[in-house]
Amino acid sequence: MLPGKLAFVTGAGGGIGRAICRVMAREGATVVATDLNIKNVQTTVEELTGEGHKSYQLDVSDVESVSSVFKQVFKDYSAPPTVVVNAAGITRDNFMLKMSLQDFESVFNVNVKGTFLVTQTICKALVEKNLSGSIVNIGSIVAQRGNKGQCNYSASKAAVELFSKTVALEMARHNIRCNTVLPGFTVSPMTDMIPENIKEIFKTAIPMNRFAEAEEIAEVVTFLASEKSSYITGTSIPVSGGF
Repeated sequence: MLPGKLAFVTGAGGGIGRAICRVMAREGATVVATDLNIKNVQTTVEELTGEGHKSYQLDVSDVESVSSVFKQVFKDYSAPPTVVVNAAGITRDNFMLKMSLQDFESVFNVNVKGTFLVTQTICKALVEKNLSGSIVNIGSIVAQRGNKGQCNYSASKAAVELFSKTVALEMARHNIRCNTVLPGFTVSPMTDMIPENIKEIFKTAIPMNRFAEAEEIAEVVTFLASEKSSYITGTSIPVSGGF
């Protein structure tokens, strides 16, 4: 689905981000894998099929980091990526009355500010080069319904979803699409931290009675990144087992 495409993926050091890299490489893309943890993202690249993939250390919440990494990518590949996936995200869970301002702000800095910085940087480059592109942002099903203990995370992902819809409206005339995937509970380092008894409670609320595998999210992301979804923009797709 992605032969010859250069794909830039944030949060590629594990979980959904790593799965996205694997599926996109399988579908013929050259993958630019980025993460704050350089060792983890190097491991991701080592697992990928095909050639030309590279790893970069990136703090999506830092404007200088985003700028310098993209400059290096443009230099290394002599072109901007035309596929971008904003999968970098963090949680700092707590009940609202107990949540610190630092934990609230840190989640927004990565999940919202990071998505903005990466999206703005790549869109400027694509417009300058008169290139079409596809941006896929990772939201969350809890952005549509909230979740106890996640007022910061659910609000940040709601912001990502509406940000994506606005990007789609503004960039359509440049043939740059922007969509959001809304994962439900997915097997990942994030959900590994949830106690088993709480996981079982969540599963009873999911009609398919299980968590998603990261690859199931990655397949939908890859579809939205490809030309098979060429008339889809401004859309949010839940991948949540019916939750």
